[in-house]
Amino acid sequence: MPEPPVEDLLRRLAPQVLGALVRRYGHFDTAEDATQEALIAAATGWPRDGVPENPRAWLIAVAARRLTDLLRREQARARREDLVARRVLPADRVAPAADRPPDDGDDSLILLFLCCHPALSPAAQLALTLRAVGGLSTAEVARAFLVPEATMARRISRGKQRIRDSGVPFRMPTGVERRERLAVVLHVLYLIFNEGYTRTAGPGLLRADLAAEAIRLARLLHRLLPDEAEVAGLLALMLLTDARAAARIGPHGELVPMAEQDRSRWKADQIAEGVALVSAALPRGPVGPYQLQAAVAAVHDEARSAAETDWAQITALYEVLRNVADSPVVALNHAVAVAMSRGAPAGLALLDGLATDSRLAGDPRLPAARAHLLELVGDRVAAEEAYRTAAGRSTNLAQQRYLHSRANRLTD
Repeated sequence: MPEPPVEDLLRRLAPQVLGALVRRYGHFDTAEDATQEALIAAATGWPRDGVPENPRAWLIAVAARRLTDLLRREQARARREDLVARRVLPADRVAPAADRPPDDGDDSLILLFLCCHPALSPAAQLALTLRAVGGLSTAEVARAFLVPEATMARRISRGKQRIRDSGVPFRMPTGVERRERLAVVLHVLYLIFNEGYTRTAGPGLLRADLAAEAIRLARLLHRLLPDEAEVAGLLALMLLTDARAAARIGPHGELVPMAEQDRSRWKADQIAEGVALVSAALPRGPVGPYQLQAAVAAVHDEARSAAETDWAQITALYEVLRNVADSPVVALNHAVAVAMSRGAPAGLALLDGLATDSRLAGDPRLPAARAHLLELVGDRVAAEEAYRTAAGRSTNLAQQRYLHSRANRLTD
């Protein structure tokens, strides 16, 4: 089996190295600086000298030496010395002996809970998680949020400062503290996966590395909390959705809608695992939004063809979901399901009710859905206009090309 490219290996190891340093030394922001310097050294040296036998241990050792240098420099200042003198560190925060080899634990999940600290705003939680756990550069996170890189750098810096000032220990939260953070953790993982499955901006449709990292973290979370139905539901949703990823892209990088996908390219093992997860989670209750979305994805994945999709069942699931966790996007998806199960005019009527929702202003999904339904009822002129409106709102080039191609097809 070929070795992964150095860049991919470093992206996968980055959160593990950062987690190991924060667990052993604290100092989140300084640990990240040291980790980045170790990654730069590896990116420069490994292609020339070869990947070491234990790349993770190599990175931790180099980063730890750099962190030690940085901390010594900071501790030379009077205020830092005074703070350190007054502070008694818990046992899990005391630095180990320099000659002690690093343990093999993966601290990514603890790092994820740390980034989802309640002292941070939701935007800061997501940005910091993408940066520290997802391995994205500040520039990549900025593009995902559609903000200037300098703005994102300040947001991430403030987030790290808040975590440092909070004094929260680097450990897995338990009890009430964990329950309070779990909803945020699930939401952040959901957003990371969505950015990987349909990237906000850029030339390609997918960020497979992000989707894979979200699934990996969801697996770790499910292993930690096997009885949490919504954790199982989120993992199932990711697996069932990601199972279709390869079929979503045509030979020239173009978007292929689900109805036109080659279903033989869907990953049967992921579908089976996802169906088993959501089937086991639903009866445990209470039923949450991730379980319901996973159930919708399972209905799609189990259909042998687009024509055999059980749209009536999907419509019913969306109606339950609207009672559990309604949102404009859920309402939009419900309208499409109604159109497919009860006729396009019924779906269009529901979409008309969403036209004034300010939360969908500028979102390409509403005009894209409207264009599809207008095409189904035979209104080619209005459908073409709606497709072009959707293309104008999209920031993803693959989506733009697809929407323009649909519009052009109506004028041929």
